[in-house]
Amino acid sequence: MICPTRRQSLRAVAITTIVLAAAALTGCSAAGSADGKTFTILQYEDKTTAQGQGWQLALDIFKKKHPDVTVKFQTTSFDGFRKNAKLVLGGNKVPDVVEFNKGNADGGQLASQGLLENLDDAVAKNGWDDKITGSMQSFAKYDSQGKAGSGDWYGIPNVGEYVTFYYNKDEFQRAGITSEPKTMTEFTDALAKLKAAGITPISSSSAVNQGFNQMWIWYSLVSAAADREQIDDFMFLKGKVDFSKDPWKTGTERFQDWIDKGYVGTDLGGLNYEQANVNFLSGKTGMLIWNNGVFARVKDQSSFPWGSFTLPGASTTMGSSGHLWGVPAKAGNKELAYDWINTTLSAKVQDKIGSLGGLPLAGDSSTITDPVTRAYTERFDEVVKDDTLSFYPDYPVPGFLDFIQNNMSAMSNGNETADQYLGKLQSFYDDGKKTVDQG
Repeated sequence: MICPTRRQSLRAVAITTIVLAAAALTGCSAAGSADGKTFTILQYEDKTTAQGQGWQLALDIFKKKHPDVTVKFQTTSFDGFRKNAKLVLGGNKVPDVVEFNKGNADGGQLASQGLLENLDDAVAKNGWDDKITGSMQSFAKYDSQGKAGSGDWYGIPNVGEYVTFYYNKDEFQRAGITSEPKTMTEFTDALAKLKAAGITPISSSSAVNQGFNQMWIWYSLVSAAADREQIDDFMFLKGKVDFSKDPWKTGTERFQDWIDKGYVGTDLGGLNYEQANVNFLSGKTGMLIWNNGVFARVKDQSSFPWGSFTLPGASTTMGSSGHLWGVPAKAGNKELAYDWINTTLSAKVQDKIGSLGGLPLAGDSSTITDPVTRAYTERFDEVVKDDTLSFYPDYPVPGFLDFIQNNMSAMSNGNETADQYLGKLQSFYDDGKKTVDQG
């Protein structure tokens, strides 16, 4: 996912944005153009986030380095580009570098259909594989069928992501919770105490368009009981996945129990992730589940003391590398695109992102002076080192994000049980796997 990346904070922009962006691309360099005078970047990060601010710095550096180039920095929405990527990248006039979603369902499809440039030579020339290492490479590479985890480089991430629970210390204290929970039992006890005190325990959302929070809660509970092999079988289509068994069964049943007990709020079908963010920031809920995309916002905008922790007692933690920079196969200024990627991976830009809690992949955590931000970053470094990231659930097969969000909404509204969802999940995943296997 989403990603919501997924990473990064996803920006709620009207779907018409992608239409305007596509129209604006008529002013880009035509495919095969070599004039190098107009360079178009298409991305969807909010400029107020750590990543967005880092890219604004990269933009300043890039423009100074290339004073003869007219740079068009265009912003669309995550959903807008995801749903229209093939249209945008398959036209006669395309952007020179794009941000795209990772996973078999999105990046893998674009790579296998020849819409993205193979970056192997650029990676070797620029040493990007020395900066993007270990599990952070997993969704940068795709094979000929579009399966992630191996094959050739088609994208370059700048940051990592991991999902945490941000919490309001005042609300915890009012509910009689005196310390951060360290086990799943302590965490569920905290949920019950918050609810008993009249506080919505977790700020969530399940709108079918950008209502990502419920999906993240569900998959976090599945991840909590999963091991590395189970996650990799599911994510990289390596083996048979039986959704009627654990960790899927236990995680989904616990998720339904939390819904039934009101731990995630009510009337979630009408809420998107931004509304969930606002509800937490305004002090209306005890916790918010999100990744580092909202870290700087919580730090700057919250009017209450807060903290964060990963799901206590979890075997694996939801998270991944961030969204990817890719170069369209028809881009007219590929060398400039490679230089743009280099700029975003430079120490100056990466350390800027790190200072704002953006979890840079090529940054230096020791340069972070704020103790809260540094601790947040070092916790991410730990889960990457331990190889316990479970990625995001919408990556494996085409259409998975929309499918999961629709069913999250149904479960949240009481129109679907855990068993019914797991049955649908099995059918959709197996069908999608066949589609990917067939290329």
